[in-house]
Amino acid sequence: MPRFILRRLLHFIPLLFGITLISFFVIQLAPGNYFDQVKLDPKISQETIQQLETRFGFDQPLVVQYFRWLFNVMRLDFGYSLTWQMPVYKLIKQRLWNTLLLAFWSMLFTWILSIPLGIFSAVRQYTGWDNLISVIAFLGMSIPNFFLAFLLIYFAATSGWFPIGGLVSLNYEQLSFWGQIWDKAHHLVIPVVVLGTSGMASLVRIMRGNMLEALGQPYILTARAKGLSEKRVVYIHALRNAINPMVTIFGYELSSLLSGAALVEIVTSYPGLGRLMLEAVLGQDLYLVMGSLLMGSVLLIMGNLVADIMLALVDPRIRQA
Repeated sequence: MPRFILRRLLHFIPLLFGITLISFFVIQLAPGNYFDQVKLDPKISQETIQQLETRFGFDQPLVVQYFRWLFNVMRLDFGYSLTWQMPVYKLIKQRLWNTLLLAFWSMLFTWILSIPLGIFSAVRQYTGWDNLISVIAFLGMSIPNFFLAFLLIYFAATSGWFPIGGLVSLNYEQLSFWGQIWDKAHHLVIPVVVLGTSGMASLVRIMRGNMLEALGQPYILTARAKGLSEKRVVYIHALRNAINPMVTIFGYELSSLLSGAALVEIVTSYPGLGRLMLEAVLGQDLYLVMGSLLMGSVLLIMGNLVADIMLALVDPRIRQA
């Protein structure tokens, strides 16, 4: 297993290099840079702007700028945010925890509901419950995340049951320990439901299909012929084989959650990494964009690594691949 993990980690090095290289040059395709906006301020002299451009390397060729940034990143220096006037790693540190918190609870919400619903739907195939779950799943896959977010925000605004933005209330610091936990949980309801719904809808259908395929295998007929209880047949013999493909999907679901989190964060005014990246792109804050993109790429890669490890634990043949 250690050699398997090491091989996967070594594969990620050129992948990260390629992602950052392409992204750096694509970002530079946009006309101008941060200092072009500063030049419009008559209070700042052209000499000062030129000194700042030289200090941050904007007067160098793109190739030099990229490798200079890459060398600094290898020393854990992600650069300086010109928009926020602070080091990039401090900004990312503040927002990264919020994005991980949202992704964790969304993943938990998705999997805790999708697997039992998929099993329940398969066991009761073609019944009213199966049809109802199928309709809900198709609706969840059909409704775009941003539209569902608007619907829930409207519901929260009219009912007053949930806050409509942010992560904490204005009086968060005055709350007790348990009050602070409840306040954050209350604010997380809408973004978690929005982010987890689409993933849950597709996973329910996949789990249902896997379970139906497993229940149709000859060994299930043999287990029933031996007189085993239906619960043992379903939850021990069939589920063990039906759950294996779901492990592979885990990494892709985590990737989709992290990529979809950016849109949800923007719509729900959630202070996460995706919203920070949008603000950085709009402000042409190059080093903040690259730092946020690099951290997002690392999260996606680590999600796939976790999926590979889980799949290798389930199927030892994967370790030889």
